[in-house]
Amino acid sequence: MRSLLRLLLTVFFLTTEVLALQPGEILKDPALEARARSISKNLRCLVCQNQSIDDSDAALAKDLRIMVRNQIVSGKSNEQIISDIVARYGDFVLLKPPINQKTLILWFSPVLILLAGGMSIYIYFRKRKSAAAETLLSDAEKEKLAEIWKGNRS
Repeated sequence: MRSLLRLLLTVFFLTTEVLALQPGEILKDPALEARARSISKNLRCLVCQNQSIDDSDAALAKDLRIMVRNQIVSGKSNEQIISDIVARYGDFVLLKPPINQKTLILWFSPVLILLAGGMSIYIYFRKRKSAAAETLLSDAEKEKLAEIWKGNRS
């Protein structure tokens, strides 16, 4: 049963990427096709948002793949192609957006959220511990406890 499940999962994952790139999109020159694939792997599908346009079968991803290939055939460099697409769709289209003033919050918000959460948990438990210590013992019990501590130390 496990081997059948592995086989089905393998076939599924192998065919999903194959479905994305249509045979009519592939360039005849293998070097140009390799360039197109490397550019496409770094561009985000704006429909799927967590896949590259190389992996996505959305219509917009197909249009972007064709645009990349047309620009490669017309002689543009990789940087020119990427800058044209970023100019049209913004930094969000890059799977690894650059660190600049516009994207600082994107890059550092996870760290800030973790720090704020950690500080909140620390403060919560610190207050809880001090409140519990104050409310558990009366003044007489605190004095008796102090006497016991003095007796154990001597």
